Amino acid sequence: MRVTQPIMGMPITIDIRDSQTSNTLIEKTFAYFRDIDERFSTYKETSEISRINRGDIDKSQWSSDMQEVFALAQKTKMESSGYFDIKRPDGLLDPSGIVKGWAILHAANELIADNCNNFYIEAGGDIASHGKNSDDKEWSVGIRNPFKENDIVKVIYPKGLGVATSGSYERGTHIYDPHDPTRVLDTIVSITVIGPDVLEADRFATAAFAMGRNGIQYIERLQGFEAYMIDRTGTATMTSGFEAFTTIV
Repeated sequence: MRVTQPIMGMPITIDIRDSQTSNTLIEKTFAYFRDIDERFSTYKETSEISRINRGDIDKSQWSSDMQEVFALAQKTKMESSGYFDIKRPDGLLDPSGIVKGWAILHAANELIADNCNNFYIEAGGDIASHGKNSDDKEWSVGIRNPFKENDIVKVIYPKGLGVATSGSYERGTHIYDPHDPTRVLDTIVSITVIGPDVLEADRFATAAFAMGRNGIQYIERLQGFEAYMIDRTGTATMTSGFEAFTTIV
């Protein structure tokens, strides 16, 4: 059963291949994403993050989920030498660079708890997969050509690991360099990161994109991570262990 719904300003796809899959389980997962959107969207005036930014609620009133996401954001900021920062140049807090991967990971863990063994979740280029697809094979992920819609430049097999892509080709310039917010990030157009899970891949993909051309070297130094970067000329660069995910052993 494969269903796609627009939530969080993007299409979210849930594909469950277990025979016992029900509409109720699919809807439960989508309801979770809608709840996350209601609390973390900076575009909704009634969301928790909007209320925090307006000063309507103080830290003692933050939800446990908000506290968890903020703690992860601070951890990522330290681990990336400040290249990941949820404080925007205008001073407002925007955790969208980490919420997507965090929410997908939670949704995936819930499906596993509900005895789902074979599934795939994708939201805006961030992916969690588990088990096998409908052909009883490894799930595959296509890396899009940022210059040609519907063209796939590389197919990877995450083998249960997380995948996240950060780029400017779909949403335009929405990631900035916290060290120099006025610098235009146009040297690369996308970077796809494979990590231990989708949350880990997501938080470091965002940081690596903010680093520009140095992002691929940053991922190279991270144990347990691989990456594939495409620059503005269309030239691709990959980390030393990335090719291992382009074939099924």
